[in-house]
Amino acid sequence: MRNSGDGAVGGALGRGLGESGPYPLPESGVDQPADTVGYRGPTACAAAGITYRQLDYWARTGLVEPSVRPPHGAGAQRLYSMRDVVVLKIVKRFLDTGVALQNIRAAVRHLRTRGYADLERMTLMSDGATVYECSSPDEVVQLLQGGQGVFGIAVGVVWRDVEAALSLLHGERVDTGETLLAHNPADELARRRQNRAV
Repeated sequence: MRNSGDGAVGGALGRGLGESGPYPLPESGVDQPADTVGYRGPTACAAAGITYRQLDYWARTGLVEPSVRPPHGAGAQRLYSMRDVVVLKIVKRFLDTGVALQNIRAAVRHLRTRGYADLERMTLMSDGATVYECSSPDEVVQLLQGGQGVFGIAVGVVWRDVEAALSLLHGERVDTGETLLAHNPADELARRRQNRAV
């Protein structure tokens, strides 16, 4: 179990979240597949449940920056990875429950250092002041028995929610810039465009 907050480490809580540094490059050993699909800002907003204003502010302040394609110059389109969108959704949940921004920043840094397999089984717990990582049900129980942890976010569940939401939205191939049309039966305009292209 790991925690963020004042950085103090006590007992079984382990090291503070975010102490391992910035977002690693893929060759750093993290089991991170290459991103072949990116999502533009409005799509990332829809999947994460945030406003474009929040997305823009978080990118400008470095809270959650697009990892597929950062903006370069006027009119450049940012592209977010699916992992970025998961982090956006987690940040939104933390903010909605009143977690301090410095603790959210530490949690975001920590999430970016973890491999995909780690994220699937990770639960983030918070008492509002501190964010804890629990990687087993026993750690969740231990945290709750210690009188800490008001709410929890199962990262694997958030990942599946975002994956389901993005499957209904358009993505963009990173290598070619081609728009990938989602299979959203409610998207009449996309169906018409697709029929014209055939």
